[in-house]
Amino acid sequence: MSCVELTIEKLVYGGDGLARLAPDGGQPRAIAVFVPYVLPAERVEASLVEERPGLARGRAERLLEASPVRVEPPCPYFGACGGCHYQHASYDAQLRFKSEILRETLRRTAKLDLRLDIQVHASLPLAYRNRTRFHVRSRPEFAIGYFKHGSHELLPVRECPISSPLINRMLAKLWRLDAGSLPEGIGEIELFANAGDDKLQVELYRHGNPHSQRQLIKFALDLATAAPEIHGIVSLARSKVLSRSLDQPKSELLHGEEAMTYEVSGENYRVSAGAFFQVNRNLLPRMRDLVVNGRKGRVALDLYSGVGLFAVPLAQRFERVIAVESSPLSSADLRVNAPPNVKVSTQSTEAYLTAVAGTLRPDVIVADPPRAGLGPRVCAQISKLAAPEIIYVSCDPATLARDVKQLTSEGWQISEMHLIDLFPQTFHIETCTVLRRE
Repeated sequence: MSCVELTIEKLVYGGDGLARLAPDGGQPRAIAVFVPYVLPAERVEASLVEERPGLARGRAERLLEASPVRVEPPCPYFGACGGCHYQHASYDAQLRFKSEILRETLRRTAKLDLRLDIQVHASLPLAYRNRTRFHVRSRPEFAIGYFKHGSHELLPVRECPISSPLINRMLAKLWRLDAGSLPEGIGEIELFANAGDDKLQVELYRHGNPHSQRQLIKFALDLATAAPEIHGIVSLARSKVLSRSLDQPKSELLHGEEAMTYEVSGENYRVSAGAFFQVNRNLLPRMRDLVVNGRKGRVALDLYSGVGLFAVPLAQRFERVIAVESSPLSSADLRVNAPPNVKVSTQSTEAYLTAVAGTLRPDVIVADPPRAGLGPRVCAQISKLAAPEIIYVSCDPATLARDVKQLTSEGWQISEMHLIDLFPQTFHIETCTVLRRE
């Protein structure tokens, strides 16, 4: 395995640092080398662990010259665990790197030279997660943790500094349980803490193996006895982490309640086990306020509404709100959370917009799609509604840039760009973009 000396140019979306190797006799151009856990301007000695035409992946073996923003990671598992990517950088530097990546992604993908400031909304850098999913195993011995970086090998962890204090206390209690009591087929345990961090929903994810109902119930009773903070325990078929798909698994209640109440800015939201809900317990009120932000009028359209995080406060300022949510689980919660002037549609966003084409004229459109973004058809449908304003909440800068490129080509202009740091210590970037038509 060859070792080379590299100077890191910048960070790229995904968490890696980018460096370039000068071409040699067999390469006509410089090779892009992607290296995790490095920072811009650092010099490292790296081994090349994967090589392809024009690019390679490296692993830093020795730090030759450190960045002035490099800090000691607060987590003992950083670098081995695949969950965090930026703990070796000061938090101010993390925010700056994310802003630069967002601006460059818009320039490269949307051909948009953003001339306005990106407004950054910082989080507490640690203990911010209200929801954490752990992988578990019972053989050859019990262990709970995360996958190692770049693999599906379990890394046992005893703490997670980015998760809430209650989640960490529950993690410690899980370690103290009799390993033999873990039901066969349970591969993941997700912990969801309420806003006060004093109640906990536990979700046990089955990986398809046979399991004993009696053993499941006993395990749930052991958990509830060990942790009186537990509000409910459910069992679900395995699904993608924090999935927002249509096919949410049906939950099986084992103890307590199958839904929990989560308070945001004085409003209570029912959130069922398996339903999507934002994970940053510090920035939820700020995020909600950015979307609502004094807006008022006749009709607000809330696309990909989830359990109604935005629809509920919009209903206080608009005569009517139309909330579109196709997930059966989330839409059931949405109906509970929504006041009478909210009309809930369980169609897909594309199907709903097709049905109302030419008949609906909302005053504002709010869209909070999953990572895949809006896509060309939904962007075109939204443009035809001719609302004065679009509030686009995105969790992926690449799909945001793709959609913004189409929307700006159809007459929209970006008037505000907010970076809401829902995921400190990681490469993930959440944004709220306000578009208006001149």
